Amino acid sequence: MTPTNLIEQYGPRESMEYDVVIVGGGPAGLSAAIRLKQQAAEKGVELGVCVLEKGSEIGAHILSGAVMDPIALNELIPDWKQQGAPLNTPVTEDRFLFLTKDGARKVPGWALPASLHNHGNYVISLANVVRWLGTQAEALGVEIFPGFAAAEILYRDDGSVKGVATGNLGLGKNGEPTDHFQLGMELHAKYTLFCEGSRGNLGRQLNAKYQLDKDCDPQSYALGIKELWEIDPAKHQPGLVMHTAGWPLESDTYGGSFLYHLENNQVMVGFVVGLGYQNPYLSPFEEFQRYKTHPAIRTFLEGGKRISYGARAITAGGLVSLPKLVFPGGALLGCDAGFLNAPRIKGSHAAIKSGMLAAEAAFAALQAGRQGDELQAYPQAFKSSWLHQELHGARNFKQWMSKGLYMGTLMVGIEDKLFRGKAPWTLHHQHADHECLRPAADYTPIVYPKPDGKLTFDRLSSVFISNTNHEENQPAHLTLKDPSVPVGINLTTYAGPESRYCPAQVYEFVKNEDGSDRLQINAQNCVHCKTCDIKDPTQNIVWTPPEGGGGPNYPNM
Repeated sequence: MTPTNLIEQYGPRESMEYDVVIVGGGPAGLSAAIRLKQQAAEKGVELGVCVLEKGSEIGAHILSGAVMDPIALNELIPDWKQQGAPLNTPVTEDRFLFLTKDGARKVPGWALPASLHNHGNYVISLANVVRWLGTQAEALGVEIFPGFAAAEILYRDDGSVKGVATGNLGLGKNGEPTDHFQLGMELHAKYTLFCEGSRGNLGRQLNAKYQLDKDCDPQSYALGIKELWEIDPAKHQPGLVMHTAGWPLESDTYGGSFLYHLENNQVMVGFVVGLGYQNPYLSPFEEFQRYKTHPAIRTFLEGGKRISYGARAITAGGLVSLPKLVFPGGALLGCDAGFLNAPRIKGSHAAIKSGMLAAEAAFAALQAGRQGDELQAYPQAFKSSWLHQELHGARNFKQWMSKGLYMGTLMVGIEDKLFRGKAPWTLHHQHADHECLRPAADYTPIVYPKPDGKLTFDRLSSVFISNTNHEENQPAHLTLKDPSVPVGINLTTYAGPESRYCPAQVYEFVKNEDGSDRLQINAQNCVHCKTCDIKDPTQNIVWTPPEGGGGPNYPNM
């Protein structure tokens, strides 16, 4: 059945009215909700604010490095320490290594660019910080609905955004209602703020409808893969922040690693690969496993225990790829827009600040009796903020690094040391990531070592400890526009890259009884990283939200 037919048979959908509906319970969405309620309390007015979160709880789908700059949190909740925010581990040392297969060269502190100086920052679990922000928002009267995925944008007759509808529950694999069927609910608002994270499903639709990205460069993404380890206390150095570049990636492939020491003998180890890579045989997951075998890395992990695993796309194009932020009835916030500062490897402070700026614009509009128009005060405030200044100084980073590790490092260093982020030129992204993949005939297959189950692992055992789960009897949330493309084009021309770029073994090419190939989609494994939506060379894969509550359940990633 189509959504329209379901509404005709089971409808109408129930609806709820709010002043502001916020889609996504991450740092941007919760900060916007908090700032709206703060302003309402200051003015002594009532304001209805709700947050929809597709994860089973606030923080369930949050994954980040993360080293956090508290600059925006200081503005949002100045007494965050007294309020118990889980920023417990101040950075004690910055360490950057250039890796070769067997060696490592440490960059002296004086030579590190300003973006990699983390004095005053904290090693955090962003999932736990977000959970704390959720309690702050609820204490102010924000209504939070975890386990409800916003699946549809609702529009007024004049074309402005009216709100969103949550996904239907209880549909079987065939799309027909089961005995547990329940229509989604409509949430109407004077303004709707979209904070879905990188490559947001509704954000993409808004981009297309309002042509928000027509005046900016193609967006650039990366895939971040992360594990949480408990290590030998003798090897633990709370506050140590270590980054690497080089091996195991070739010098023409953008990427690098992080290893951050938290409290409680825990370290976060992760690997980032830019999704503009050309070699279809490259597997970001396998490169991450190889990376952990380097002597400079394995020394920390050997004798330890892997606790959790996850992966997430990163919106990394920077200022030149930032779309128009507003449209009639709403705005894009956080990584749904692309505020991450790639050279700093930080986005949470930017997400919080964008949430505050959008909230202030929305509150002023509501106080003036407006609704459904463009919140022009939001992009205007952004352009005069410290966040814009920070991103302007970082605007050329990804473009330089796309020219190769050595040339990129040299030019980034020149911009940092000589121009202090004020270089008189701006470089531009020329291609979307899916356009960059080259035919497999141009490359030699990469033979990756088998996992040992102690330091290196396979994908299925990794997905298992991400606590990923989906209701099995539901329509597949990963579909193909044309079922013939995976074999006819992707396998034939690119050697089936979806079987390698996915970090969760969702996509497998298997043999039919007659010996022909077919693509098998294991949607149950999906960790919602969105890599397939970004990197598929034919843009044939369609990612849509599964039933609310499905996906990973990260404990403290």
